[in-house]
Amino acid sequence: MDINTIQGILLLITYLFLIYYAVRGGNLMIGFLVMAVLWSIIGLIPYKDAVNTVIETGAESYAVTAVVVIFGSWFGRILVDTGIAGSIIKKMVELGGDRPSITTILLSIVTAIIFTSTFGVGAVIAIGVIVLPILLSLGIPKRLAVSSYTMAVGAGMYVNVVLFKQMQLFFPTVKYDNNYLRFGFIAMLIQVVVVILMILYNMRKTKVNHAWAASTQSQNSSTQDVPLIAFIVPIVPVVMAVAFQWQPIPAILFAIFLALLFTKRFSNLKDAVALIQKTLYDGVADVALLLGMLFTLAMFGKAAGINAKIFQTMFGSLIPHSPIIIAIGLAILAPLALFRGPLMVWGAGSATIAILTGMKVFSPALLLPLLYIPTISMAISTCPTQSWNLWAVNYTKINIKDFLRTGVIWAWIIVLINELVAINIFK
Repeated sequence: MDINTIQGILLLITYLFLIYYAVRGGNLMIGFLVMAVLWSIIGLIPYKDAVNTVIETGAESYAVTAVVVIFGSWFGRILVDTGIAGSIIKKMVELGGDRPSITTILLSIVTAIIFTSTFGVGAVIAIGVIVLPILLSLGIPKRLAVSSYTMAVGAGMYVNVVLFKQMQLFFPTVKYDNNYLRFGFIAMLIQVVVVILMILYNMRKTKVNHAWAASTQSQNSSTQDVPLIAFIVPIVPVVMAVAFQWQPIPAILFAIFLALLFTKRFSNLKDAVALIQKTLYDGVADVALLLGMLFTLAMFGKAAGINAKIFQTMFGSLIPHSPIIIAIGLAILAPLALFRGPLMVWGAGSATIAILTGMKVFSPALLLPLLYIPTISMAISTCPTQSWNLWAVNYTKINIKDFLRTGVIWAWIIVLINELVAINIFK
């Protein structure tokens, strides 16, 4: 048995331990740091390269993306604190009238649109405390209210530049351009349509039982009315990226400026400055732990990249070379994205990416969407280990099994359809 085989076996063993650790709910910031060190040792990476390339350069490589994450989270807080998000939601409730299914569908569509640009657990929670009480007051079953909300958030993530920048860490050559956005908008639309079908299916025999009315009234009373022109603000960053090829930070800053302008916050400069400071502080706090995890993930990614040749030697002949086969395989195995498993990019899936990219069988432009799909539609949208999903489950006091039973089967359908779409666009 040669040294490469021994190294490959040891790398696989540690990879399996990472999967087990992630599924058991371990701290991934620590887990990725330990994996970076272990893979540096197993891969016989020279000491100086391990210190300077894996640890130092690995963390530094995430600096640009970290800034985008912070700005995206800040923008989310701006939408909430200026009252724009709440006003849009209130308007959708008025349009839905006394038809619970229609109101739920409208709120799902609006939520998806808001999260095309907004990012951060704080924003998801702040909007959730408006949306969920409204849905429950209309008699929507708790499990359906939570699943429709979290899956709508996930739908918007397909074109969310902040999340894409995090994915770009693994595929630096893939650009957030019109080619990707063509796929992103189609995938988002498919997820929204399936969410609507899920709502209609679950509501077909549901007896409406109004609840939480007091909570809804309190939420509505605190929602500020803003001019209708302000309703365009959530999509401004995406529009600037698509129409004018703006980079994320200037696009987000422009959207923040418009949010403050349209809601007349500049009429009192002192209050405007206070709002800017508060929302930025809250936005950074919302993503602080996420950034810590992503920095150590970048270190692990560096170590995995250096060790890629070992996987190529061991598994190059075993991986199917047909894009359609790999896409269908990923669709069938999509539930492995749950509980930070091997198809969740920001979990054990980071090592899966290292293995697949190391094979050099498929182009990065194809691999990114193929692995992005189960991460977004299965993990981000329906997994209770996703921070904001866990919050929604606890907030509404539903059983995790009910949450999984409601959303996972629909998420599986979305993954299958979107994998086939990705193959047709990026083949």
